[in-house]
Amino acid sequence: MPVFMVERNLKGISMEDLAGAQKAAIGTAETMRAGGDQIRYIRSTFSPGDGRCMCLFESDTPAQVARLNDTAGLPYTQIVEALDLTP
Repeated sequence: MPVFMVERNLKGISMEDLAGAQKAAIGTAETMRAGGDQIRYIRSTFSPGDGRCMCLFESDTPAQVARLNDTAGLPYTQIVEALDLTP
């Protein structure tokens, strides 16, 4: 299944709000899967110095990833296909 990277600018976000955003992404993915969508939150990487956040999702389409983020109320600047090279 393809992997998509969601790029975000979260400069100034508190760690509490960052954790809440991650929970929202995970919960929305679970809800979408229960409804038949093939989508899964993989993980996020956050750079507190400049506020960049990269989140990886497994999904059939980038449109599903956009819908997940829109439904969860999570801001993003772009969604691109990515290769998850975790060993």
